[in-house]
Amino acid sequence: MRVILSTQPLSGAGLTGLITPLPPITLVLGGARSGKSRYAEELLDRHTGRRTYIATAEIRDAEMAERVKLHRDRRDPDWRLVEEPLALAQTLVSETEKGAAVLVDCVTLWLTNVMLAERDVAAECTALEQALGQCGGPIIFVANEVGLGIVPDNKLARDFRDHAGRLNQRLAARADHVLFVAAGLPLILK
Repeated sequence: MRVILSTQPLSGAGLTGLITPLPPITLVLGGARSGKSRYAEELLDRHTGRRTYIATAEIRDAEMAERVKLHRDRRDPDWRLVEEPLALAQTLVSETEKGAAVLVDCVTLWLTNVMLAERDVAAECTALEQALGQCGGPIIFVANEVGLGIVPDNKLARDFRDHAGRLNQRLAARADHVLFVAAGLPLILK
């Protein structure tokens, strides 16, 4: 598949060019408040068919509720919303059945949920990766790059950082298109 990106930004969005059609798998990485979710939404907004937003966040406090509201408010009302904190592999397969495009926001929160539920992280990540071969529409994953900071001071945080890094590597290896977003600007990695 040939991907053509223009170097001219679209008005006010920070999205540089159109990707038509969307590649089967896109991974958008970035830090907190980097603009990665907005960028991924703009990518998927160009899909002419059904668009589904798979939200993995669990709202546990007022601050998280406000973050979720901001994300919802900027999406078009015709987007289908599926809130799924754990069963991501199965949800991806079912939501892409008829060619619908899916945005998963975010893989890192899904990993957090898996760890907090004390599930087998390796098995869950393998199931997610295997599900990619069964999907019938394009998928855009949003993930945090958590390995650029200091080494965490406790085992749980170090385990999380390591699992997130390995999962991002696995998704990047499978992805057709990988971007890193910083300050709202995309850097094409693959």
